[in-house]
Amino acid sequence: MTALAKMTAKNQLTLPKAVTEAVGSPEYFDVEARDGQIVLTPVRIQRGDAVRAKLAALDLTEADIADAVRWARQPG
Repeated sequence: MTALAKMTAKNQLTLPKAVTEAVGSPEYFDVEARDGQIVLTPVRIQRGDAVRAKLAALDLTEADIADAVRWARQPG
């Protein structure tokens, strides 16, 4: 399937509905520049995966999280 998508002044693209429906109407896409082309790959993000990725990016350990939970549960 081939279709045109116009880039706005804010670098935004609206993908044609027929194109997104053909790949399952995903909410997120992995974006890659490859050999002068922009390649979009549908990605299914699970909420738990997003939380784990954020924790990994913050370099938090289980001990850090346990300490934070203990702190948050302290009486006012």
